[in-house]
Amino acid sequence: MVIEAYYSQVATEIVSNFKSGVILDLGTGPGYLPIEIVRRAPDINITGVDLSRKLIQMAQANAAKAGLSHRLTFEVGNAAGLLFDNASFDMVISTGMLHSLNHPAAVLEEIYRVLKKGGEAWIYDPANVTTYIDKRKWRASLNFRERSFLWFFKLLGLHKPIAAYTREQVIPMIEATDFESFEIDERKNEIRIKLRK
Repeated sequence: MVIEAYYSQVATEIVSNFKSGVILDLGTGPGYLPIEIVRRAPDINITGVDLSRKLIQMAQANAAKAGLSHRLTFEVGNAAGLLFDNASFDMVISTGMLHSLNHPAAVLEEIYRVLKKGGEAWIYDPANVTTYIDKRKWRASLNFRERSFLWFFKLLGLHKPIAAYTREQVIPMIEATDFESFEIDERKNEIRIKLRK
């Protein structure tokens, strides 16, 4: 499955660098990435936050189905106004959220606030899930209604991928925050940002 392949790869990257502690996942959606991470790392606990109540309910159900509810917490919240104390998390992660923000620098500053000293934030944006798709298998898995929507979106020209931010666009966002140490990795249709407090 597409999502499993993408989040499996990202989870492996995170766990290879981060073995234990508490992670905050912003824009967690249905919780796929947190589930993949805690499956690989028994000493990691994750809180996932998303604006959508429906997605948070899905994440809670997915965590329960995976038998991981005791290590995963999901709650509705706004990344620009997090309800966590200063220095609450060892790591903050986000996949596919940055491009959708009205004020990305404000969210980056909020990430800085909730990170512990020495903590890191890893931001993947937009999440390049399509790289891992076997397009034939994916199309074959669609039902009639999904194929009809896909055809309609193509007809209207709404199927184009979201453009990733460029390095030149991201640097001023970071410079507007208190982060001083960062790395930016530009890839085709994706940018990966690592920030250290």
